[in-house]
Amino acid sequence: MIRCDKRKVSADNFKRTLKIMKLAESIVGWKSEITAIRRDIHAHPELAYEEVRTADIVARLLESWGIPTHRGMGVTGVVGTIHGKTQNGRALGLRADMDALPMQELNAFEHASKHPGKMHACGHDGHTAMLLAAARYLAEHRDFDGTVYVIFQPAEEGFSGAKAMIDDGLFTTFPMQAIFGMHNWPGMDFGTFGVTTGPVMASSNTFEIRLEGKGAHGAMPHLGTDPVMAAVQLAQSFQTIISRDRDPQDPAVLSVTQIHTGSADNVIPNDAILRGTVRTFTDKNLDLIENRMAEITEHTSRALNCTSEFTFHRKYPPTVNHAREAELCARVLTQIVGAEKVDQSVPPSMGAEDFAFMLKEVPGCYVWIGNGQGDHRTAGHGLGPCTLHNGNYDFNDDLIPLGATYWAELAIQWLAKAPS
Repeated sequence: MIRCDKRKVSADNFKRTLKIMKLAESIVGWKSEITAIRRDIHAHPELAYEEVRTADIVARLLESWGIPTHRGMGVTGVVGTIHGKTQNGRALGLRADMDALPMQELNAFEHASKHPGKMHACGHDGHTAMLLAAARYLAEHRDFDGTVYVIFQPAEEGFSGAKAMIDDGLFTTFPMQAIFGMHNWPGMDFGTFGVTTGPVMASSNTFEIRLEGKGAHGAMPHLGTDPVMAAVQLAQSFQTIISRDRDPQDPAVLSVTQIHTGSADNVIPNDAILRGTVRTFTDKNLDLIENRMAEITEHTSRALNCTSEFTFHRKYPPTVNHAREAELCARVLTQIVGAEKVDQSVPPSMGAEDFAFMLKEVPGCYVWIGNGQGDHRTAGHGLGPCTLHNGNYDFNDDLIPLGATYWAELAIQWLAKAPS
């Protein structure tokens, strides 16, 4: 039987791809150095608004490259300012996220997390590394007019770090006319990208419903009011919103993910709690779903003699790319990897991203960069798939020169455009 060394396959694939792609030579030359930084960040993950060590690494590196930095925006965010050869009032932002997830890493390679219960399972360590490499390149090659702001954001994973930076004055302290984001995507081949106009990720929203009935013996249900049956009825009835109230051409997800009630087999409980998530690409659809959920909750609980309390939390809006900026991103990517490697009809994800807050303030675009099929992982990775939010995930370091080249070239070409 012939055994295949996946590390050698990955290295060979990278070398072959280098011959095809138009990558910045100096960035390629920094690959080992930036990879070491990425792996150090991976080994020391920090959760939302705790990214003190990571922010310090970022700030010290930027300053060593002659880039002035602003620290503490949005608690732990860092913004670097890279001026070109002249200033013309034009500026754009490039954003990467820095936070890790509260989950256990299952990998056993050398750079695995040293902090139990914390892991870079979404590739934010890689996003930070790619933007650092791009910042270094732009600082060393300032042959452009205008300003590039490199934005290292905390707390993307459910804690609205983008909004915190905006509330802290991101766009007033650093005025810009466009902003761009990027996320690695496992399952997309290395060397490929996805970019599309319009919705690219869904809104993220949660709900909680508290039902109160009257407890009784399980053998004498007529003496009580059963909140369990009300909870079951609600969970089923909510699906009619998706199948009968919603426009079938406007995608949405409504998932009841938790029902908490009861303590014994022979006891009808006093209360029940339902929780879950709603995802949409439009505010119109979200308004419809929230209103119908409230109506169904009120009428169903009343019909079953229970009282109810309905709470709906709108967390992240949908991430919606602007047409002109998406077109530029696609053009730059095509120049780097070729048209056949740029999917301009990639379907949007029902996942969510707080970069959406930034796109509601400033025009911009968010793209996918293929993280490969998982064969880049070194010895010691777990047996599971290399998917996001999975204990066996690891960022593909071969993306560092590719993503950094894209960032740098995008900034240069955007600044070279005549203002509209």
